[in-house]
Amino acid sequence: MLAVDGAELGVSEGNGFCTAAGSPRAGSMPNMSNLEKEPLELVCPPDATRSLTVQVLTPREVPLGGPRAMNVRRTLPQRGRTTIGAWCFADHYGPDDVGTTGGMVVPPHPHTGLQTVSWLFEGEIEHRDSTGSHEVVRPGEVNLMTAGSGISHSEVSTPETTQLHGVQLWVALPDGSRNVLPFFEHAETTPVTIDDATVRVFAGSLPGVGHDPDHGSSVAVFSPLVGAQVELPAGGEAWIDLDPAFEHGVLVDRGPVRVTIAALDDEADDDTGGADPLTVAGHGATLEWSQLGYLPVGHEGVRLTAADAPVRVLLIGGEPFGEEIVMWWNFIGRNHDEVAEFRRQWQADVIGRDNPDGRFGTVGGYDGAALPAPELPTVRLKPRH
Repeated sequence: MLAVDGAELGVSEGNGFCTAAGSPRAGSMPNMSNLEKEPLELVCPPDATRSLTVQVLTPREVPLGGPRAMNVRRTLPQRGRTTIGAWCFADHYGPDDVGTTGGMVVPPHPHTGLQTVSWLFEGEIEHRDSTGSHEVVRPGEVNLMTAGSGISHSEVSTPETTQLHGVQLWVALPDGSRNVLPFFEHAETTPVTIDDATVRVFAGSLPGVGHDPDHGSSVAVFSPLVGAQVELPAGGEAWIDLDPAFEHGVLVDRGPVRVTIAALDDEADDDTGGADPLTVAGHGATLEWSQLGYLPVGHEGVRLTAADAPVRVLLIGGEPFGEEIVMWWNFIGRNHDEVAEFRRQWQADVIGRDNPDGRFGTVGGYDGAALPAPELPTVRLKPRH
């Protein structure tokens, strides 16, 4: 076993776990950026394990560094679950008192081979990137940045922000799309009522919701997936239709919430119920605040039930991502040499100022220096086949 930010990642052929190289240490990865001084390189094979029931994943606390800095709660990647569809990274943070922590100030830094998705519950974040985009994201809106072949960007909480609270997500780009030219999108979402729930789709589509041009997400995705916020009042209940080709995750921001999926044809039931989807029999689990519930493929819906407190969850999902990726710092590649070359170009072109118009470009309007890349791990990783 090797530790990543205090959490062990199993090293085993075909087990769906990330393989890590480097030295264990406390990490740092705020919204959009991995600021770890010694980030581990992770080789993440396609997840081979499949749970027949609701698998409950507990996050690990990751300090962002410094005596005043906030912590984040990281649920992806972790031991036993590296991706959910193409979603490969999830940090849940706040509510953070900006007056205590100083808020978010992330200098220009690079990305490759992924999309970043910013979703807020409270506060505002100002985004600038090397394509010339400049946008402020607020609750109910989504910022989606497609890094593709390479991009750099900065993010800073606005002076008006007193509480910062949200989720940072990454989506791995499939091999055929990972070298697209970088671009940025900002979109507002429209609430939809499903039973007692209020649903906002911010990426991809939900059956019966996401294909509605007035309610689905307008931002670009490169693999079949969904990202949505679901809110329930105290005592509320909703049946949310799902694409059975997708695996899903339910991340709890406000809870607890009872999650129930129907038993498949060859499975025994854990719960009892009738034909009404809101009383569906199947497998159930109660998810507490900050936990993530993994739902395997094959299910056409999920029942969410609030107890005596309101519920807010993020629902993410997609077709299982069938490609192996290498994650290090803010880069996603397919092998060690590729990631090493990304780092070399960032250090030479941006930090060394050799080519401001190179792969990662220049972030205009940010008052400060770009973020140097950490040293690469001393252990070279070879992808597993």
